[in-house]
This record gives sequence, C-alpha cells and structure tokens, in this order.
Amino acid sequence: MPRNEWDSDQDRDRDRDRRRHDRDRPRRQSHYESDADLNSPYPHDQRRRRGHRATDSQGELLPRPSPRNPRHSESEYETSPRKKRASHQSHSQSRTRGDDTPSGSRGSGAPLSLDAIAKLDKKNAKKAGWKGYDYDAEYLQEVRRKEGRMERDREREEREERRRERERVKREEERRRAYESDALAQEEARVRREKRRSERRGYYTDEEGRRGYHTEEERRRGYHTEEERSREHGDVRAKRKSYTYEEKEERRRRYEAKYTASEIEEKRARRREERKRMEQKRRVVSGPLAEEGGIDDDDEYEYKYMMEKRGGGGAPSDVTEDELARRKRLKRILIGVISFLILLAIIIPVAVMMSKKSGADESSGEAAAAGGGAPANSNLANIDPNTIPADKKGSILDPFAWYDTEEFNVTYTDETIGGLPVMGLNSTWSDAVQANENVPALNKKFEYGKMPIRGVNLGGWLNIEPFITPSFFEQYNRMDGIIDEYTLCSKLGTARCKASLEKHYSSFVSRRTFEEIRDAGFDHVRIPFGYWIVTTYPGDPYVKQVSWRYLLRAIEWARQNGLRINLDLHGAPGSQNGWNHSGRQGVIGWLNGTDGDLNGQRTLEIHHALSTFFSQPRYKNIITLYGLVNEPKMVDMDTQKVLSWTSAAISQIRHDGITALLVFGDGFFGLDNWQGKLQDHDNLLLDVHQYVIFNVDQISLKHTDKLNFACRGWTAQSRRSMDKTTGFGPTMCGEWSQADTDCTQYINNVGMGTRWEGTYNTGNASTSVLKPHCPSFDASCSCEKARQDASQYSDVYKRWLYQFAIAQMISFEEGWGWFYWTWETEKAVQWSWRKGMRAGILPEKVWERGFDCPSKLEDFEKAGLSEFY
Repeated sequence: MPRNEWDSDQDRDRDRDRRRHDRDRPRRQSHYESDADLNSPYPHDQRRRRGHRATDSQGELLPRPSPRNPRHSESEYETSPRKKRASHQSHSQSRTRGDDTPSGSRGSGAPLSLDAIAKLDKKNAKKAGWKGYDYDAEYLQEVRRKEGRMERDREREEREERRRERERVKREEERRRAYESDALAQEEARVRREKRRSERRGYYTDEEGRRGYHTEEERRRGYHTEEERSREHGDVRAKRKSYTYEEKEERRRRYEAKYTASEIEEKRARRREERKRMEQKRRVVSGPLAEEGGIDDDDEYEYKYMMEKRGGGGAPSDVTEDELARRKRLKRILIGVISFLILLAIIIPVAVMMSKKSGADESSGEAAAAGGGAPANSNLANIDPNTIPADKKGSILDPFAWYDTEEFNVTYTDETIGGLPVMGLNSTWSDAVQANENVPALNKKFEYGKMPIRGVNLGGWLNIEPFITPSFFEQYNRMDGIIDEYTLCSKLGTARCKASLEKHYSSFVSRRTFEEIRDAGFDHVRIPFGYWIVTTYPGDPYVKQVSWRYLLRAIEWARQNGLRINLDLHGAPGSQNGWNHSGRQGVIGWLNGTDGDLNGQRTLEIHHALSTFFSQPRYKNIITLYGLVNEPKMVDMDTQKVLSWTSAAISQIRHDGITALLVFGDGFFGLDNWQGKLQDHDNLLLDVHQYVIFNVDQISLKHTDKLNFACRGWTAQSRRSMDKTTGFGPTMCGEWSQADTDCTQYINNVGMGTRWEGTYNTGNASTSVLKPHCPSFDASCSCEKARQDASQYSDVYKRWLYQFAIAQMISFEEGWGWFYWTWETEKAVQWSWRKGMRAGILPEKVWERGFDCPSKLEDFEKAGLSEFY
C-alpha cells in the first residue's frame, strides 16, 4: 500500500476511536464509581490513564514489562486501542469472578497478611501484562521482624495502660472510702452534738429523729415538736428554692421599697458578721483555749474529734474525763516501769563488768572509756574547801575539781618547779625497794650494758592510741573523721573531753597495774605522754595538764614496786611523724613545714620544764631513762636539722640537771647509718622499734621464716649496732610485740585497711599496699582467724607465738634490753603482755626461757599451722 494511503487509514482509525472513547466516557465513569468497592487490589486501576505505571502493596513501582511482540515498540504497545480494550475486558472479568480473588483479599474483611499481599501483587501484575515480581527473602524477613516488634510494643503498651487504669481505679476507690469514712464520722459527730443540745435544752429525740418535750409546761414555753415546727413554719429553704424568677424579683422589689438603702446595707453587714461569727465557732479550737475553758458544751465534742483526727487517732470516743485521767496515770506508770527495766538492763552488765575489773586478779583499765566507777575520794573528808583560794577553784590546783583524788596529797599548795605544779605529791618516799632478785633496789646502781633492761610500755594511757583503746573511736563513723586524740577532743569540746579522758587516766592504770608488772618479772616501765601534759598552744584542742598529776602518781606507784622509769615524750608540737599516736595524724609539722622551727623551739621549752622538775633529788634513782622524742620520721625530714635539734636538746637537758641516760630514736634512718653520729655526748642510748608487720617483705614471710628472722636477723642487727665501728654503740629495743599480721583493729590508723589482705590504701600510690601480702599473696589472705579470741588459737599457733616472743627477747638482749609494747589493751591479745601471759603465749616471768633459738627450727607449716589463716 502506498505510504500516503496507509497514513490516511491510520488517521481515520484514530478519529473513530476518539469519537467512540468520548461517547463511552460517561458510561465508564458511572460504571467505575458503582464498582469502587469490588475486590480488586487496585480499585483505581479502572480509571488509570494510559501510561501510568503499576505499583505493589508498598507503593513501590513494579518493573516495566517488555512488549509482547518484540517487533512493536513500547509506545505502540501502550497506545494500541486493541490492547486497551483487551485489558479493560480482562479487568471486568476479574471483577465478576469471585474465585480469582485471593482468600486474604479485602472482600473477606480480615487484614491482609504479607504473603497474601505478595501473591495478590503477582497475580494482578500478571493480569495487567507485567512479568511476575519476586520479593527479596531478606526483605520479607525484615518486614516480618518489624511487624513482630510493633505487635509486641502494642501489647506492652496495652498492658501498661491496663495497669495504670487499675491503679487509677484503686486510688479513686481509696479516696471514695476515705471520703465516706470522713462523711460518716462527721455525721456521727453532728448527731452527737444534736443529742447534747437536746439534752441541755430539755427536748428529746426519738428513734426516728423527731423531737419531743418531756412536759406540757415546756410546750407552753414555746418549744415544739419537729412536726409542729414544720407545720407552722415549713421548710424555709425548700420554699425559697421553689420560687420562680419572677417571684424572686417581686420579693426583692417589695423588700427594697420597705427599707431604705442604708437600712438594707446595715442588715447585710449584720448578716456578714453573723456568718463570720458562726464560721469562727466551727473552727478547731486551740489546745491552750480548751485548757482555759474557752470551749462551750456544743463545741466540746467537735474539738475532741478534730484533735483525734489530727493526731491520727481515728474516730472520736466517748471516754469520760475520769477515764482519760486514769489512762494517763497508767501510761505514766508503764513508761516509768519500762524505763526502770531498761536502766537495769544497762546497769547490771556494766556493774558486773566493773566488779570483774576491780577484782583482785584484774588490773584497772579493761575499758578505757568506761572506767571503773567514780573513786571514793575519801581523803577530801578532812579538807576544808575554803582553804582553796577563790581564783584557784575549779583549776588543776583545786582537788575538789579532780575526778580522782585517791593517794594524792590534797592539801592545797601553789608551789611549782619548772613551771609545773607539785600539787598532789606526798613529801616522803623510799627508794629501798627491789623489783625482783635479778635487779638491784632503786637506791642501788643499775648496771646498764651489763644488766638487760626488761621493761614494758604503758601505751595508750596518757596519750590515746586507737588500736589500744578502740572504744574511744568505735562510736563514730568514718564521716565524723575521729581518728586521733586531736580530732576526738575537737569533736567533744574541752569540757567533755576532759571528763572523758580523766576517767580513762584514773581507771586504765592503777596501783594494781604496777603490782602485776612487778609480779611478771619486769624491772622497767616506759611511760609515753604528749606535750599537752605540760602546756597547749593556740588552736590546740588537747586537755591541758590534767594528765600531769596522774603521771606523778604513777611514778610513785612504780617506786613502791621497785620499777625504774623511762619517760617518753610521745607527741611533740606539730607532730614529729604524722601518726595518730603523736596526737595528730597527718602532716609532719615538727622541724618541717611553715611552723617547723617554731615547734622545734616549743619542744625544747617543754623539755626545759620537764627536766627542771625531774632533776629534783626524789627522781634521781627512779627516772633513769629520759626520752627526747619518740619516732621522729627522719626519712621524711631534713636529717641534719633533726641531728642539730637533738644536740641542742641534749645540752639543755643536761644543763637543767638530768643525769639519766638520754634516749633518742633511730628515726627509721637505719641502724648502720648512726655510726659515728652524736659521739660528742655521753650517756646516750639509741632506741630502735622492731616489728615484722609494717614491712611488706617481713609480713609476707612464713611462720618459720619469721621465727628465723627474730633469732638470726635481729640478733645480728643488735650486735652490729652495739659495735661503734659499724653502728652507734649502746642500743635497745623500745618497742616490739608478738603480732605477725597487721589485722588488729585500727593498727594502721582508724578506718584503714591491711597489708595482709591488700586493702591498705593511704591515698598515696607509693605507700599504699593494694595486693595481699600474706605468704600466699592471693585472695586466700584473710584477717578473720587472725582476729579471733586467744581461746580459739590452736596449740601449734600458741607454740609459735611463744617461741616468737622468746626469740625477740634473746635477740634484743644482745643489746641493752627491751620494752614490750604494751602492757594492756582493750582487745588486742598479741599487743598486750597481760592478756598474752594469761592466754599462755607469753612466759609467767620475763626471764623464763622455754626456747633458745636452736640451729634447726621447727617447720610450722608441716606441723599444720596455716600460713594465710
């Protein structure tokens, strides 16, 4: 066919199709609108213009299908009228065939599942001429997971909503019940008030609530029954409520016409005053007003009810005044009985404990804070209080202000020596007393260097040390920061601290203490004290000079038992080591820091007072050892400054008249490092303190190794120090103990951990020990058994403790002797000679030896002694 004829035929076909399309458009639109609810997944497909792309159930475009006839172009396929009519017929048929609709379609009324939607998309795509579309399996799984999460979230929200609804209903019910209870209580109160008024006014109320009068005379006086009043007057409120608006307006106009404006305002003012008065009457009456009789009979019950309600007592009661008074008396009696029983429960155990303390076989001082009861102070009976000058009453010179006057000379004197009072001293004494057969009497010379010193400390007495008397510190928590005597007195204040400490001074050491020390075979006693025994300085919380007279009395008790004294300045101004037993834990302020030199000078002044006083003839035979300062921490100080101060102190004390041996501490400087130092002075004695628990290398030794170190190591140290070619010369051990762990309460300061368990945290990485240092070096290191009572010790452990003590005594007697730390503690057995002796881990006499450091020591681990407890 020629090209132009073929084109003209195509134009005619297109015109014919266009006219047919325009003619059928109204019919198609009506048809589509009527069939909009058919089960097609695409109800809009019937109206879709040519060229629109199909989408799936998620709104995503489906892939474009390839033409059925590859020879035709895509545009020809889309615009062919023949294809369009075929597609329209296919859609019409699909709407009429119910079996073509999937079971999950909209016509079923159930929500479509994901699988049903996918199938439906495939089917309709196929009918529309597109190729099948396969969903990605991972995509379908992800959608299913999201749907599952959404469903779980929805269920959870529903459960939470139901729970909130139940709580809301419960709260509403509780409020309703409370309201009903309150309303019921108010109604009962109203009925009772009405009943009281009726009884007072003479009428009565029957069971149905109607009023009546007892006599005809009462009715003639104008009292009516409730029914009569209702007939005569009616219910005014009900009548007012029944008025219409017009009636109310008419009444208002008549009222305004009857009264002037000023009269109406006056009536309104009276009504307001009346309402105010009634409102005040209904308010709860105050307690003082009720006591003064300011409540009338009508309000009495309402007052009682409201007061009970305020106090949580529930509904009011009809208890009479007599009954209430009787109950109050019973309550007072019951409270008194209970208080008495509580006091008995406290007093009886304390009395039992105190009686045990004061028994013949017990030394004073079992409990530092508790004391042994107030002393009798019978020696004040013959003293006239008027002999005490008025300006001295209440001072340290007033015996009537002392807590304890037993065995003191209470005759008043203001005499002082070196600025220190002699008040309390007796004027006579005797030195012809011998401690035991192994040492000379006091008036005989003790040959130091030939005769070993066998002494004991009275630690924790005149200066507080937490591990010795933990009762002072256990009552406080860590937040209080009570860790030493400084913070204790700061907490208590001067008056309370004085009262507490003086009881401790009186009870912790007694005459019996020195008798027991003598019986144990000792010949020397070391008495530590703080500088506040002499004086205090601005800002000091310490108790000034109270401990002074107790020191003087203790020296006299030691004299009476033939015991020589080693005076020990344990706490210097500013603290010479920063440890709690110096008085104040923390920074070293002695010869160190801003006030270091000032505190050094203050210490010299304190020694001047002490050495002047103790240079009296009465002390020449008994104070044979005089300490300069305890444990100066020279490793943290200027060594040369400490040596210079030591030389100055020696010169001053000698100038003041002291002829005793002067004792100075090794300062943790190392015994060998003292060779050649301080050689210009005579009668000096180097004091070293030996413990295995404050050194991580020694605390981790096994028991046999610790015993070997005591036998061999300390023996070699003593010999080397005694030799002036390798050490200083005269050396003694001023402190040692049996303790083989640092598990004792407060031994490492209050609230501090232990090296043994690896909990020793000082806040300084260089000094903290945060890994266990028992011999096993692991978590098996425990303080539980180390802290048990001595009665629980095994026989093999007792044998080791005994041998460990004897080994140390043997080693230290290679020098000039030793002082055990300490005589008494409240709890720590391995730090108390008295407790250790009674537990069988120390000898009955200090010179007894059941062990001699043989060349081959017992293997205590094989003997069954645990190395880590």
